[in-house]
Amino acid sequence: MTKNGKEGGAKQIATLAVDNKNYEYPVVPGSIGPSVIDISKLYGQTGHFTYDPGFTSTASCESKITYIDGEEGVLLYRGYPIEQLAEKGNFLESCYLLLNGELPTAAEFKEFDKAITNHTMVHEQMQFFLRGFRRDAHPMAIMCGMVGALSAFYHDSTDINDPVQRMIASRRLIAKIPTLAAMAYKYSVGQPVVYPKNSLGYAENFLHMCFSVPAEEYKVDPILARAMDRIFILHADHEQNASTSTVRLAGSSGANPFACIAAGIACLWGPAHGGANEAALEMLREIGTVDRIPEYIAKAKDKNDPFRLMGFGHRVYKNYDPRARVMQKTCHEVLQVLGIKDDPLLDVAIELERIALSDSYFIEKKLYPNIDFYSGITLKAMGFPTTMFTVLFALARTVGWVAQWNEMIEDPDQRIGRPRQLYTGAPRRDYVSFDKRK
Repeated sequence: MTKNGKEGGAKQIATLAVDNKNYEYPVVPGSIGPSVIDISKLYGQTGHFTYDPGFTSTASCESKITYIDGEEGVLLYRGYPIEQLAEKGNFLESCYLLLNGELPTAAEFKEFDKAITNHTMVHEQMQFFLRGFRRDAHPMAIMCGMVGALSAFYHDSTDINDPVQRMIASRRLIAKIPTLAAMAYKYSVGQPVVYPKNSLGYAENFLHMCFSVPAEEYKVDPILARAMDRIFILHADHEQNASTSTVRLAGSSGANPFACIAAGIACLWGPAHGGANEAALEMLREIGTVDRIPEYIAKAKDKNDPFRLMGFGHRVYKNYDPRARVMQKTCHEVLQVLGIKDDPLLDVAIELERIALSDSYFIEKKLYPNIDFYSGITLKAMGFPTTMFTVLFALARTVGWVAQWNEMIEDPDQRIGRPRQLYTGAPRRDYVSFDKRK
């Protein structure tokens, strides 16, 4: 329904009929993408809530950071296509963009790069905290604990009402998460912690902390560093997903930034969210060889068979995942520089992709390969165990979480998150003493 506004322009109004009475709610347009119906006054006017399990049809906030068009396979950071940023830019440039809204000038990037580089070390006492974990602790468990503990070591950047402290905390998190991730990896394999080096770039420094040892010199291959940097860009933000929504919800209570990011890491740990690339790799291992693919394709098409093809389709993308194209190219580059020409897992992946893009079953159901399809193979080839895959996801996503958290804090309409519910339990009833209960 359309009505004329005060200035004579048309504005969209949605009409809802409840108990034979009509209520009007404004339709608010976005700069691109779907409009939303503002139902913030629904309960006050009608006494009813909406019911939307998983919030798949509910906009929980207004944001200027990331835009996804799942139907067309589009992902934009601040308006820039992800393919362009991954191919032409670098991760810290994307970090600056996500945090500040614009790509940096040469001078701005120099200052930002220096600030991040000079914050990569963590308080030395965190080494003792690290050693309190069991030797076989999962790296994500370590990350949850150590990131949350940053608030115990950096008291001077926990006042969320101070813009300067928020900026310092944001930069500290982006700088220190790679160091903590490398520490978690080294601890899991029983090797000494390697300190960061200010002479190295962001991704190069992370790989050096993970794979160098004090006993000998280690030089990071620039192609592997570039691949790692590209992986970070592709995972930096993805709109209001589960972990990002968790960070915003935690932040809405006024929690400090380190606690909010730790909450995001905990949510990301779930296999339905951050563990998808590990699941895709396990599926390729299960298939094993190209000649067994028809068997598994038949299993996937059988509604009565529990087998699922992991790494295909996406809850948001109903077209080809734009990150998957970049990830496919990156995967080939990594395997080539490492001399891996005949990797059976890659052979299976390529054939599965060919089938998915040509088989009518996959096309009709829009089961296109997503980023997890190739990232698992790439990270495995680079030397990371599967337990580290989600840690790397968290490392990359930290800047997105931080940008979303900052935006939420600065939003004048921000209130503490308080989803409502449809109660279906017992109605009111009175207490019955023991001697009268049957």
